[in-house]
Amino acid sequence: MFKRFLMFFLTFTVLFNCSVTEKPEFLKLDNIQVVDSNSKNITLKADAFFLNKNDVGGTLKTDDLKVYINDLQVASVISDEFDVPKRENFTIPLTVNVPTDSIVSDKNLGSLLSSLLSQSLKVHYNGEIKYKIMGYSSTYTVDEIQNVKLKF
Repeated sequence: MFKRFLMFFLTFTVLFNCSVTEKPEFLKLDNIQVVDSNSKNITLKADAFFLNKNDVGGTLKTDDLKVYINDLQVASVISDEFDVPKRENFTIPLTVNVPTDSIVSDKNLGSLLSSLLSQSLKVHYNGEIKYKIMGYSSTYTVDEIQNVKLKF
């Protein structure tokens, strides 16, 4: 009887003293850059910055995040679930490989030539990052555009 009371008391104390009041805060998507480029692929990387004020973690997933180069959809960011750390700032790296032939099209030829002359690409991350914890889920909307310098 005493053990049951003690377990109930400890569970009750832990549940009501932990901070689970809000989802982690999405701060920004930044540091979009070309990590590698060659004749077959362009590798892009961006960092999604978050702040988790809670005593519990959860997971983040990026299945619905699209990447556009010069207004042409070229890839989707697909990653494994990322474990959210408790009570700290954290960053999720979003890396995507884009085949160079997906950038070249009749509709995009003018902007591609302009990009080659200016040595920069207009990169647009658009979509959602999903947060899950104990049966609760929420989404963050991502819509970030940056001009990124090409590496030759």
